Amino acid sequence: MATVTTAARPIRRWWSAVWRNPWFSLFGALWKLRLARFGLVVLTVFIIAAVFAPWLSPKDPIKTHPRDSLKRPGATYWLGADRLGRDQLSRIIWGARVSLSIGVAGVGIATIAGISIGTTAGWVGRWPDEILMRVMDTLASFPSIVLALTLVAITGGAVLNIIIVIGLVYTPAIARVIRAQVLSEKQRDYIASAIATGASPRRVILFHLLPNTIAPVIVQASIGFGAAILLEASLSFLGVGVKAPTPTWGGMLRNAFEVVEQAPFLTYVPGLAIFFVVLSFNFVGDALRDALDPRLRRGR
Repeated sequence: MATVTTAARPIRRWWSAVWRNPWFSLFGALWKLRLARFGLVVLTVFIIAAVFAPWLSPKDPIKTHPRDSLKRPGATYWLGADRLGRDQLSRIIWGARVSLSIGVAGVGIATIAGISIGTTAGWVGRWPDEILMRVMDTLASFPSIVLALTLVAITGGAVLNIIIVIGLVYTPAIARVIRAQVLSEKQRDYIASAIATGASPRRVILFHLLPNTIAPVIVQASIGFGAAILLEASLSFLGVGVKAPTPTWGGMLRNAFEVVEQAPFLTYVPGLAIFFVVLSFNFVGDALRDALDPRLRRGR
């Protein structure tokens, strides 16, 4: 018995450390909220589909079968076939990989760029602040879809180009959020104390300022994931996004729109996929805001 107890101590210490981890606590707080739980489950399903697409898709998503054009859902094609006879289920699964990867990578670029620009503007102030934020205001003054269409028309519809375009489109929102937080936090006593002890500006920013200003950025980025996926789908629907035959949800909607009178069922699944993913990201983002803001948590 003593041996078992001694062997179990490392496991208990590991579990205690995991339980006290702030990220685990944050996940627990999210899981308690019904809408956040729904969003997490939906996103997990789509992430699993994207990661394991080669094993989950029943058919080749780009292989055409002209004889099966516009075939309705059945035993052969569970979600039907498009006008070229391509399996809709396989294209939805592979489309999840494309849409999620573009959305995550684009928002990742926007987050890194926004944090860098917003922190520099808020910390340095004076003319760098004016120049950086006026550039951000200029980008933010354009509607997202108009700015994205213009940039994609210039750079082309390659996947990397679309990722960079999405990053540029959503950088101003994150830069504004982090700048406002930096302007507020840099006046606090703990920042003055760190400077007084001889800490370098880089150390103050990395180890004192950013950890206390990052929470709103996490919320903004989580909501931005849904907006980025919607923007990518819009670009593909308008014909300037990821080029065929790469399956994307927006491209599937575009193809379905051309034959909507003969096969309206083709619009249901890609439309619902976009709807549920965007809605789930919004649910998780709202829950993160409630979990990370003590005032909202107390009010709840």
